[in-house]
Amino acid sequence: MVPDLPPLPALTHAEGELIDRYLEVVDLLGRINPARREDTYGGLRAAQALVSRAAELRDALVLMHGRGERELHAATLARALRVLDGERRTARVTVPPESGN
Repeated sequence: MVPDLPPLPALTHAEGELIDRYLEVVDLLGRINPARREDTYGGLRAAQALVSRAAELRDALVLMHGRGERELHAATLARALRVLDGERRTARVTVPPESGN
């Protein structure tokens, strides 16, 4: 049985777009991470996709800024990231710990 996840906090449409686009970029960076890859092709494909996803992330921030949303509500956005598995997803961007070998 799958445990119940906490509810996603209330976000504006623009905040939701920001979170979604950010996590897409993070997922691609995790796929590119040379410390976690064994082939170049998957990293290459992720790098190619990163260009458009980064532009979409920029556009989400431009939209927020244009609407007068000058401040990010970090605590709320952090809760949303946790609900959406952001901690695991962002961990793939880091260098893994050294193995005991």
